[in-house]
Amino acid sequence: MRIAYIQPIGGASGDMMLGALTDLGMPLEHLEAELGKLNVGGYRLEARQETRCEMRGTYLKVDLEDRTRYSPKQLLETVEGSSLSQPVKDRSCQVLKALWTAECRVHGETQDLLELEELGSIDTLVDVVGSSIGFEYLGVEGFHAAPLVIGNASPPRRAGGYSNPAPATLELIAATGAPVTGDNPMYENAGELTTPTGAALITTLAAFNRPAFAVDRVGIGLGAKDPAEFSNALRVWLGETSQAEAVSSVQQDQVVLLETNLDDVSGLVLGYTQERLFAIGALDVWTTPIQMKKNRPGAILSALVPKDKEREASEVILRETPTLGVRTRLVDRYVAGRQMVTIETGLGPISVKVKLLDGKAISAAPEPDEVRRIALETGTPFQEVYQRTVEEARRQLL
Repeated sequence: MRIAYIQPIGGASGDMMLGALTDLGMPLEHLEAELGKLNVGGYRLEARQETRCEMRGTYLKVDLEDRTRYSPKQLLETVEGSSLSQPVKDRSCQVLKALWTAECRVHGETQDLLELEELGSIDTLVDVVGSSIGFEYLGVEGFHAAPLVIGNASPPRRAGGYSNPAPATLELIAATGAPVTGDNPMYENAGELTTPTGAALITTLAAFNRPAFAVDRVGIGLGAKDPAEFSNALRVWLGETSQAEAVSSVQQDQVVLLETNLDDVSGLVLGYTQERLFAIGALDVWTTPIQMKKNRPGAILSALVPKDKEREASEVILRETPTLGVRTRLVDRYVAGRQMVTIETGLGPISVKVKLLDGKAISAAPEPDEVRRIALETGTPFQEVYQRTVEEARRQLL
């Protein structure tokens, strides 16, 4: 299988993705010809070789000549009514719908009423559709990614505005459980590094892991920023998985299991500790009732965490509970492939988590928060929204 491993070493945006795909060999002429099938104008593409902190790459700029704002419906209809290939249209609409779902949550509006500012211009269409064109040209079938680099919270994205990351970017990250890198002094004053469009492309298409594969090409897309401390660049590795890797979408990795026995702690403390563990990146947290010495009822607090979170999670347990020690051990696990897809239902767009095995979708379940939101907005019972979404997901995806 031909796969792309997306490494946002200094951020991610739509034009950085286009730059990386151009750097991998997609001719600018091909991109322009395919984008022409959208039958929209008002923009101009320019690609040039530049460096960021001595890293060479392609900077692709989308110059807007027409700053007309379009609604989500207009942008989707433009893609769906074009003469682009069906895979390009499907992938583009999937990313755009994820983007609009995030914007709807941020602004508390339905897609029909949502008014877009920056994301409503034609360059959003160029970035998303252009990336889909590039993936098709390069024969990419599978997508994987490293954690997102979003930068530090300050300074605000614009004077008097909200802190970095943009609300839509954070919604996309939260909706997919995407991993992010931590704060770093070198990102101070860099501002926004991952844009909503960059986040939508990566979180919608990619699984956050790096499988074993033979790398044959690397493309680097450069951002508009050029800080002295790091490269504002997005790197895309292109290669082939082995035959064995291509047969199954199941991934094997190692995680750390943390456990401690507790007999003198309240449910309030356990609940808070669980929240803190999830906040730092725990994969799962649970308690098991046990009988302890002197016939006292107790509980085992267990947490499954990535290896790089072992120390931080152990410190949370030691700080927040009365325990004097935490047991740790490495455990192997097998993980099915997964993908977040936004589907249209009679109740509106809903994000659905699709489980993949052997490259095929075998189940789909709606995100509970999405179901809850629609249930509250429409007055429809939670169970009815959930069941209707499951049925629609099966019809569309399985």
